[in-house]
Formats: sequence, C-alpha cells, structure tokens
Amino acid sequence: MAVYKISDDISLYRYGKPYDTEAVVVRELEKAGDEPLKYLQEIEGKGVNLTYTMDRDDIIFGLGENMGGINKRGREYISFCTDDYEHTEGKRSLYGAHTFFIVDGRDTFGVFIDYPGKFKIDAGFTHRDILEIEIPTGDVDIYIIEGEDKNQIVKNFRELVGRSYIPPKWGFGYQQCRWSYLNAGEVEQVVDAMRERGIPCDTVYLDIDYMVDFKDFTVDEKKFPKFPQFVERMRERGIRLIPIIDAGVKIEAGYDVYDEGEEKGYFCTTNEGDTFVGAVWPGRCAFPDFLNPDTRRWWGNLYTRLTDVGIEGFWNDMNEPALFYTPDHLEEVIEEVKSSQGENLDIYSFFKFKDRVVELSNREEDYKKFWHRDKDGRRINHHEVHNLYGYNMTRAASEGFARNRSEERTLLFSRASSIGAHRYGGIWTGDNKSWWSHILLNIQQMPGLSMCGFLYSGGDTGGFGDHADAELVTRWTQFSIFTPLLRNHAGGTRPQEPYSFDDDSAEYMKGAIELRYAMIPYLYSEFMKAVREDRGYMMPLAFEYDDSRSRGVEDQLLCGESLMLTPVYTQNARGRYIYLPEDMLCWRGRDPRNREIHRLKKGEHYLNIAIDEVPFFIRRDRMMVMGKPLNYVEEEVIRELNVVVNLESKAVYDFYDDDGKTTNEADYSLMRFTVRRKGEEVTAKVEQVAGETQVVVVNFEIYAGEDQVVKRKVYL
Repeated sequence: MAVYKISDDISLYRYGKPYDTEAVVVRELEKAGDEPLKYLQEIEGKGVNLTYTMDRDDIIFGLGENMGGINKRGREYISFCTDDYEHTEGKRSLYGAHTFFIVDGRDTFGVFIDYPGKFKIDAGFTHRDILEIEIPTGDVDIYIIEGEDKNQIVKNFRELVGRSYIPPKWGFGYQQCRWSYLNAGEVEQVVDAMRERGIPCDTVYLDIDYMVDFKDFTVDEKKFPKFPQFVERMRERGIRLIPIIDAGVKIEAGYDVYDEGEEKGYFCTTNEGDTFVGAVWPGRCAFPDFLNPDTRRWWGNLYTRLTDVGIEGFWNDMNEPALFYTPDHLEEVIEEVKSSQGENLDIYSFFKFKDRVVELSNREEDYKKFWHRDKDGRRINHHEVHNLYGYNMTRAASEGFARNRSEERTLLFSRASSIGAHRYGGIWTGDNKSWWSHILLNIQQMPGLSMCGFLYSGGDTGGFGDHADAELVTRWTQFSIFTPLLRNHAGGTRPQEPYSFDDDSAEYMKGAIELRYAMIPYLYSEFMKAVREDRGYMMPLAFEYDDSRSRGVEDQLLCGESLMLTPVYTQNARGRYIYLPEDMLCWRGRDPRNREIHRLKKGEHYLNIAIDEVPFFIRRDRMMVMGKPLNYVEEEVIRELNVVVNLESKAVYDFYDDDGKTTNEADYSLMRFTVRRKGEEVTAKVEQVAGETQVVVVNFEIYAGEDQVVKRKVYL
C-alpha cells in the first residue's frame, strides 16, 4: 500500500494498481510514506478487507442512492449498478454506485472507495457494531477525509471530485412524463390540460415510443409529423420536449448509427473481438464502448440530431447497462424449457425452472462476456468496470453539448451513475413504485445524494409502477416541490397527471406546484450556492443540530440554509409528529397566497396538516425568498421579491441569481439582505454585492417576536 497526502484533511491509501475511474479531479499526489490506514483496520482475506468497530450511537451518513434510512447503519450494500424494478426492503443495490459515506460518532471521518467494480459494504448488518468493507481484488484507492465537522468533510470530498452539474433554470419547473405519450396529439392534450387548468408546467417527456422501432436518435414521423415545427410550437407555449436516449443500439443493417458504430469499432466486443450482442427494447442491440474517448465523442455528437431541431434536454436510460437477455443464454433456457415439457415438476424443480426464466435479465455472468477498450488502448472486461458505464454515457452527452452548444445549458440526467457522473448531469432515483414507503425512501435518499454531489436529483413523483391514488400523488408532490428535479412519471399504470383525479385533488396539486414556482428564487439560489461552495442542498438535521434527538430524525430534512421540511408520507394522515431543534416559524400553505405562518417553540409537536397543506419551517435568523407563480419559468422576469424572515436578532441572506440559460458563470447577481432588531426597531437593508439585478423592489415580512410582524419595502 502507498500513502499520499492530498491535503491536510484528505489522505489516499492506494492498494495495488487501481483502475483510474476519473472520479477524482485532484491529480497531484504527495507521497506520505507507509503510514497505516487511519481509522480502518486491515484484516486477512482475498482482495482488500477493512473493518471498523462502531460505538452504539455511531451513525453512517451518505451512500447516495440506496435503500435504508438517512442513517445507513444496520444494512448491507453491494456497489453494483443494477436495473431492479422492485425496490423492496431487502435490496442491496439500486441504479447508482455512490461509495462515499461518513462515520459520525466517537470518530467522525469520511470514506470514499474509488473502485469501479462490484464490492460490499457491511454497515453493521452481520454484526451490529462492525463496519466491514470487502473489495474482491487488491487494486483500489481509498480516501480518508477529515474536517472540523460533517459539513466540512462533505465540502472536502466534493472539492476532491469536482463541481456538480448545473441545469438550466427552467429545469426547476414542473415536469410531466409517462411511458408513453404515444404521439404529438397526446402530448398536446397534456399541455392543453395543464394550461387550461392553470397548472404550471415547463416540460413534457418523450419516452421510447417517439422513436422509430426504439432506435436512438430517430423520430417516428408518423407519430410526430413535422417534428421541428412541433418542437417550436411547444416552445412557444413555454414547453420543452425532453426525449429519452437508451444505451442499447438496435442491430439493423441500414440504421446509420449502428452501421457507423460497427464500422468504426465503437461497440463493446466479446473476448473473441466480435460485437457483443444483448437485448433491450429493440431486441438485439450493440452497446457503445463509453470507456473509449473516440466512442464518447461520436456518441456525444449524435445528440445534435435532436438539438438541431430545438431539443434542449435529455434523459439517459437503461445504462447500467440493462440486459433483457443475451442470445446464447436465451437459447440455453429455451432448450431447458422444451426439455421440461410434460414433466411432473415438484417444488424444487418448479422453482428452478421458474428462476431460469426470471434470471434471464441482467445476469452477472452476462456482464462478464463483453469487453471495453479504454483511453490507453487496454482491453478491460466489463464486469471489472461495470459501475462506470452510466457515468461515461452521461459524460459523452455532456462533452458533446460542451462542443456543440457550448454557450447554452442543456438539461441532462441519467438512471445509472457513479461518483464522477455528478459533474456531467443529474440523476433520478429510478423506477420506484406508487407506494407510501417510497415517498419516505425518496425523502431519505436525498441527503445521501447531496453528499455525493448529485444535487440535481429527485424521484419519480407519484411512483413509476403500480396504480397511484390521488392522496399519494398529492402528498408526494408536496415533498417533491423542494427537490431540484420535480418530475411526475408513471409507466403502464392509471394516469397520474395532476388533473387526472377529482377536481379537488387537481386543485391541491395545482396549489403545491404554484408554491414551487413561487419558491424557485430561494430553491435556485440555494442550489447554485451548494454547487459553487461544494456543500449540501438537502441534508440531515444532524449536520446543523448535533443533539441526540436531531441525530435520530429520519423524516425531516434541511433544505438550503433556511428551511426545514416536514413532509407527510403516510396514507390517510391528517397530521404528523415533528421535532424542532430550536424555535422556528411554521409555514402551512395551500398555495403561495393562502398560507398561515406562526411560531412554534423548540421541542416535540403534533401538527395538524390538511390534505391541501404544505408544511415546512423557517429556521431562526433565516430568510426565505419568493417570487410569484408563473405558468412556466421563463414566462416573465421576476422584478419583485417577497422575503419572509424569522428574526431573533440579526438575519443575513445572500441571494444568488443568474440568467439561468448560459454557461457563463462570471455573469451573476448576488444581493445581500440584512434584517436587524435593535430594541424595538427593526430595519431591512438590501445591498448589490456582485453583478446586476432586474429586481426593483423587495418586500420583507418580518416575524420579530411572539406576535410582532413587521413589514418593510425596499426599492432598488
């Protein structure tokens, strides 16, 4: 093992010759001798095995998109990007491989395991007090990250792996998706319904059925005639169309993407050098070799076929990569099925028969059948670098946008990912279900994603699978209005657009979405500061309040520097218990205009929350900045801001804004709001710290005591 010093707070322990995942952007290493691994102990075994003995109250934070609570202790995790539609309690892998976590307790330190293949983290599953990391080979980079507190550890890690992706501001608008809106007429029906009901909306998605026979970078002209004009017509109504792009390329002579990829050797190959074949939506497919820079450049340029006709955003899917089957294994299973006809299957033979069919998809053995060629020309088996596939697909697209529309931001997010992908796009949390437990899972995943740098993220609001009822979609929407990615997405189930239920439910969801649009000034400001300052966007209470009660809270989150979220996530609930670590202002809103604000004391409370109410809290000496609800983000420029202040003595808020469109990071506005109380006098001040603003007036609503509400208007 070689030891390197990255900074005073970050040490790299290098075992063997690890594969360079390019997750880390800090490339200069200072040799620090052969000091032993800090905190973790090495134990004998195959590969690299590390252990740490936890105290009873130690907490494990992080690990990004995974099952379990905010505290990841007590579970086993397998780092292996997995296309798994059933996110049930026992699952150990989902679509992302996010291998950064913080141990918080007797010792407080961060660990980043930079390893692209499959390995295990036993976070107290086998033995409650033992954290164990099992890496099957002797080649891995392990970073130990320290800091004065947990927030500093996150910041140090985020600086190590690079700045997070920034979407266009319209990407903070409401987004409507379904598998599938089958043609232009169905898309227009969705847009008409949203606009007629006054429900704000910025995007509608095109799932796989917009393509010709599921072929990437094609548009079915029968379903979407005069596609460029249709894109423009939607754009004039404030709607961006966001098409899906899948990892599998249909094998079909005459399909130019396949022909070119085959001719130039851009696809993954078998050990014998032939193009690897696996099946997804179109049937038999070839898979681009995204480890190869030439392939990434080719693939990234293909997106211009859609950006040239006005498309401004994409979602990359099926990029674990998902495999329905491989032809050779399918043939084996078919032969087994034929040979079993007429047999009297007992319990063992029946389940063996059944499992052989079910296990056709996403077999680990199939991932060992194909190979990559990386930037150095080395041939590498896919299984060894499996977790890099979705990452590098997203990277290919992002690098293409940087070349071909360098001055404009492009919306981009992915299903599969590993650390490093956060620099190139966002993610959504995959194909969840319309289960109440998945609202809680969505809540609990968000802090871990923030820690790992995936700031632009969110779940499929309402649930992708199973049939949703109006109450579930309403409550889920009320939480999702705070996540950067707000997308209602369903597949093969009853309609769950906001207007698809009864009129009352449509009004409840409309009110929540209007509140989202009014809050975009705050949410965008906090998102951008989290990007620029390498800090969290949604975080556990324990990162600001380190009392024992806050450390155990699993269903409340901090959102930016000012807000604490207390969403409702249980069926038929008309309220919930909450914990306040300090006195806070309670906002209970039906929409931006109809709300009640009152002060609650530190401690435990039961809060009555009607089905149409969105509850959240404003922290002490903090502010929330609001605009007004619009039909879509770019409908008009916000010139008047409304600021709600929870004032004890002095509150200062730095409000960030920019044009939300361009990649020019130097062109931004930073305004500083300062509100003070001195004796009975309350003052409000606005300073332009950087850049210019189009805001002309700021209205302060200041809660300065038990019953004291002071209003101040400041003109710029």
